[in-house]
Amino acid sequence: MMKMRIGILGSTGSIGTNLLDVIKKNKTDVIFLSAHSNFKKLLNQAKIFNVKNLIITELSSYKKAIKFNQNKKIKIFNSFEIFNLIIKKKLDYVMSSISGLEGLYPTYKIIKFTKKIAIANKESIICAWPILKKELFKNNTKFIPVDSEHFSLWQEIKNINPKEIKKVFLTASGGPLLNFNIKSFKKITLPKILKHPTWRMGKKISVDSATMMNKCYEVIEAKNIFNLPYEKIDILIQPSSYIHAIVLYNSGFSKMIFHDTTMKIPIFNSIYSKSDNYLKPNNLDIIKLNNLDLKRVMSDRYPIINILKNIPNKYSLFETVIISVNDQIVKKFLNKSINFNDISKLVIKLVNHRKYKKYKSIYPRNIKKILNLNSEIKSEISKLIFK
Repeated sequence: MMKMRIGILGSTGSIGTNLLDVIKKNKTDVIFLSAHSNFKKLLNQAKIFNVKNLIITELSSYKKAIKFNQNKKIKIFNSFEIFNLIIKKKLDYVMSSISGLEGLYPTYKIIKFTKKIAIANKESIICAWPILKKELFKNNTKFIPVDSEHFSLWQEIKNINPKEIKKVFLTASGGPLLNFNIKSFKKITLPKILKHPTWRMGKKISVDSATMMNKCYEVIEAKNIFNLPYEKIDILIQPSSYIHAIVLYNSGFSKMIFHDTTMKIPIFNSIYSKSDNYLKPNNLDIIKLNNLDLKRVMSDRYPIINILKNIPNKYSLFETVIISVNDQIVKKFLNKSINFNDISKLVIKLVNHRKYKKYKSIYPRNIKKILNLNSEIKSEISKLIFK
């Protein structure tokens, strides 16, 4: 049996690390790995999996890695422009798990070099879905979403006509502030935010989970991936994160998709077909099923969800505005420039700023326009906050 040939964009993060853990017992040839700055972890991964090509995008870390590396067989690059040098024939699978808009360009760039791409980078799907979809079709590359909610929906409705679907519900744990006194939100510290009840995540996504912005992102993703209007997508809180999605059909049937709280399940199923291999079987968690505690999302606790009311159903650059504004505001919270309560207020204020309304009617024609808009917002956000 031929070894599966794969590559990983963002191998030192949680998704990339989980993927490497999933494949370690199977015959897999890892052609390349990439990281932003964690070169020591990247070099260790290369040693374990016998990887010959590494990409490190942060310049000082790249230079340190060159000096630190003792294996002359390993080639270390500082750019994603080298795919045509290291990939001579299409890979079987690529995982795109670089976080943030930094992951957009490499995600777009790698599509033509792989038969299948699993995308965990939300920003790519949110800001550039029509561009990516065109590139996927052009290169006959199969796409699979990796977020647990979208993968669950993908398994259930990928071959279903959207007209047959009455409603889909994405679930959210509610984050660490689900039962926290709303009046005390101003006093919430970062350590409290980082204590997510069901998932281990980085700082940025932990904050987005606490505000519910992460779930807003997932609603936009679902609209794009499954070609559903926003009125057919809703959010429910399910504290244990055992239920990942619920689908209501116009036929009267409803389906609920659930699995254990581990990203290894969608990751494993994104790379292996049912006949390839199997994960260790899960037992049915009856206790969790008997205590789902499903509830609606309350906008007084999670006011940021109100931005979903103002997003057009058609593709636009306004989604990039939302991503870019939120990125910069969360950075200010992480830098202790604002308190937690300010995040939602400022994001809502800024995405509704007259300067950005025009982007609701501007189609995202290329990656450059998206990245230029992101840079523009990044440079002017502080001035707009205080206007």
